[in-house]
Amino acid sequence: MQFDLGPDPRTETLERAHERLIAHFGRVRRLPEKRRDPVWTLVQGVIGARTKTAVSNENTDRMLARYGTWEKVAGAPLEALTEMLQTATFPELMAQRLKACLTEIIAQRGSVMLHHLDNLPTKDAMAWLETLPGVARKIAAGVMNASTFNRRALVIDTHHRRVVQRMGLVPEKADTARAYDALTPVLPEEWEPEDVDEHHLLVKRIGQNFCRPKQLHCEICPVREDCKTGAQS
Repeated sequence: MQFDLGPDPRTETLERAHERLIAHFGRVRRLPEKRRDPVWTLVQGVIGARTKTAVSNENTDRMLARYGTWEKVAGAPLEALTEMLQTATFPELMAQRLKACLTEIIAQRGSVMLHHLDNLPTKDAMAWLETLPGVARKIAAGVMNASTFNRRALVIDTHHRRVVQRMGLVPEKADTARAYDALTPVLPEEWEPEDVDEHHLLVKRIGQNFCRPKQLHCEICPVREDCKTGAQS
């Protein structure tokens, strides 16, 4: 016999936190015209590790402008790609990952395209993306949520994960994949993909401004009332 235990309390916590974050920071909505092609979003993610978003965006646009197609980017010499990624963190490693990723897509699909993912359930599409070199859960979720796919997939970066761990919403030792698996089932059912995207961007701001790795400002954090760590400070 199964018992209905009612809604998960984490859902209500997420809803309250979202309202408080909007009240504190204002709305952070990605306009439809700001959503980029899924391949562009994938490339930006692959080369963006530990690099500011604006820098990764610029590098992605510059590579496409120079080579014209992602197939030509894949065929470019590693040295040339490394040179173009000098403003990224670990440029040579990012160039290696990008080249390997694009080459694998060509090997599987014949060209650098991701249109086939539009016909797959989000979970299956993300699983396919995570088979590519340099692509883990954060990037896969970003491709599905932040691009023109506009799917209900929660992006979790290091800032976001740190916050939800300290709030007690996911296990303290959870990596990004485990945090994703823990939070996805308890997201409010009424949230559209745009709400999921906004939630990530708002929680990320908490991690950047109040909930730093070694410096916490719980006394002024807008979600302190729903935070396990904040309640103990």
